[in-house]
Amino acid sequence: MRAFLVLIGIVLLLAAGAMAMGWISIDQTRPAVVQAPKFRAEGPKVSVGTTTRTVEVPTVSVEKPGDNAQ
Repeated sequence: MRAFLVLIGIVLLLAAGAMAMGWISIDQTRPAVVQAPKFRAEGPKVSVGTTTRTVEVPTVSVEKPGDNAQ
């Protein structure tokens, strides 16, 4: 039970931090008079794409030490 409460606390702290930095915006769209309040949450817009590129990768060679004992 304690771990669950700690997890909820961490999630609330992360949400509060995200709201403070402007990453999440939560606005109340309907007042709570008789009905339950209505909220609208907006997160950041993310676009993901792919590109094809040629990347040079260095080669690594390993030489085992010989029998050059002195």
